[in-house]
Amino acid sequence: MIKNTDKFVQIAGAGPSGLAAAITLARQGVTVQVHEARQEVGFRFQGDLQGLENWSTKRDVLQWMHENGLSTEFEKRACHQGAGFDSRDKAYEISSPQALFYMVERGPGPRSLDSALLNQARELGVEIIFNSRLKHINKSGILAIGPKAADAIAVGYHFESEMEDGFWVICDDKLAPKGYAYVLIMNGRGTIKSCMFSGFKQEKLHVKRTVEAFERLLGLKMINPQPHGGVGNFRLPQSAVHGGHPVVGEQAGFQDTLWGFGMRHAMASGILAAQSLLSGDDYNRLWQKAFAAQMETSIVNRALFSLIGNRGYRIFLRLLSGSSEPRAILHKHYGSLRIKRVLLLWARWRYTSQRKDKSCDHINCSCVWCRGGKV
Repeated sequence: MIKNTDKFVQIAGAGPSGLAAAITLARQGVTVQVHEARQEVGFRFQGDLQGLENWSTKRDVLQWMHENGLSTEFEKRACHQGAGFDSRDKAYEISSPQALFYMVERGPGPRSLDSALLNQARELGVEIIFNSRLKHINKSGILAIGPKAADAIAVGYHFESEMEDGFWVICDDKLAPKGYAYVLIMNGRGTIKSCMFSGFKQEKLHVKRTVEAFERLLGLKMINPQPHGGVGNFRLPQSAVHGGHPVVGEQAGFQDTLWGFGMRHAMASGILAAQSLLSGDDYNRLWQKAFAAQMETSIVNRALFSLIGNRGYRIFLRLLSGSSEPRAILHKHYGSLRIKRVLLLWARWRYTSQRKDKSCDHINCSCVWCRGGKV
């Protein structure tokens, strides 16, 4: 708990989790200083298009952000309709009355989610120090420096496009082992990625196959493509407190283990960490109550998904396509069902986070996603 005589908090990391924590604290009159190791906010994303998921709770995610005092003044596209393809190139149209997710831009751009949170924090008086690695926190602080290992990678390109806005996904282990490939288009810009949970050393082959598949299925034409990659780190920690300080976002492992959507967990954990400092409540108790059950379910979902293969993906796509409420199906899929609670021990055994593996396992590494490669 922050003492009345010392209302000063340092935060390591200016991602969505760190900025959400800073905004929450500053709105309560706390002096906040954020240290970011990179030279700008969202440096590692550089215009990446991503999805802010909208199915894990019944409440719309933008409403949730508003209720928690977070800015929604960023470029976004409500994604109601899209298409999925199976390994046989069969298309499954997906349509939802409510947004399945919101397409957003990540990185330092003026209309990105990162910049919106940065601007809000600054307007509240938060001091942001770039090119600064916070090595020690002497008083109150929050740790939010991002992923520490690669449990999944998303590798592909950013590009300019003349295609209409939309989203498309392919579930095929030949393109994205135990994961999925996707294309997102918004306002003349696009992102194509193979999101893979294994087979990292064959990343170039999987990206090549992904590009060829979308060229065949969509007539995709990329203008000025730029290679890009990112990592995902998932785990359910026994404790998200280190050195007496709350750990938030992907540094704690807070991300959906099935699909890799992490922004909502990141912001939620940042808010809860700030609230724990303000109230003196146990941070571990707060985050466990808020989303531990959901994360447990996502671990089971990940273990099951990794088993079902292309035939199972086909069934899942057919289920979503045949429903007038695919958002409700996804919401139920993330529910803490009794059978999934029974399967949790098996899933934990089958799925092991790479959080402790801080080394790059590539030889003469030149990939764009890992800590040993280019950034």
